[in-house]
Amino acid sequence: MTPSWYATKQETEKVVPTWNYIAVHAYGPVEFFQEPERLLEVVTRLTSKHEGARAEPWAVSDAPADFIAAQLRGIVGVRIPVARFEGKRKMSQNRPEADRIGVAQGLAASDNAGDREVAGLIPLSD
Repeated sequence: MTPSWYATKQETEKVVPTWNYIAVHAYGPVEFFQEPERLLEVVTRLTSKHEGARAEPWAVSDAPADFIAAQLRGIVGVRIPVARFEGKRKMSQNRPEADRIGVAQGLAASDNAGDREVAGLIPLSD
């Protein structure tokens, strides 16, 4: 966050840029796999998910089978059965209310849709 949005900048000038973030950590035992049939199933499912909404979606079956088999040899699959989630959120709540309002207003005025979305996540009152 730019200190230019902080009311504290005008008051004391004792500000620096910082980051706001939301993070989710997933914990569980890690399993690696390289079996071609299993990798093909995962790659096919992921491709269908991400290509499916396109007007002309690409499918794994569009490529030659030997080419896909060669590509799969370069992939290591990862599976993590999630045992626990941990979430963290730092959205300027460590700043005075006036600074949070300035951050929310600055983000809301951005041309970037992601910035405008984040503006709504800033807590405006204590």
